[in-house]
Amino acid sequence: MRYLIISDIHANLAAFEAVLADAGPFDMAWCLGDVVGYGPDPNECVERLLELPHICVAGNHDWAAIGKLDISDFNPDAARACLWTGKQLTPQNREYLLNLPQRIVRDDFTIVHGSPRHPIWEYILYPAMARVNFAHFDTRFCLVGHT
Repeated sequence: MRYLIISDIHANLAAFEAVLADAGPFDMAWCLGDVVGYGPDPNECVERLLELPHICVAGNHDWAAIGKLDISDFNPDAARACLWTGKQLTPQNREYLLNLPQRIVRDDFTIVHGSPRHPIWEYILYPAMARVNFAHFDTRFCLVGHT
């Protein structure tokens, strides 16, 4: 199996398509969250992802755009982008984002957006934060997005 690991698409369809073109053939995409947020193409990015064999976890922007996460801790630009994105999403794409899990365990991999300890929100910025998070997954590897 050849996996494409992607994260933080942030509704940028042109960049998403460029990554897909550059990646070459793959069997399945593993998306580490934030399909939407910031960019102008939230529906198109969700729909493009749905065309692929994939698994996907929720990112903070995915949940914020559908009102599942409070945006008061977001910077003003990110908060505005989430509000705008929420108004653009079709009911079907909103439902898709609503049902994304916080964590997926697949074979030797734990897949999260933020961190194993706080899958939606926490950034792993320093080695000490990474060390603390090792206690929060049992697989051999952990894939983290939130870039």
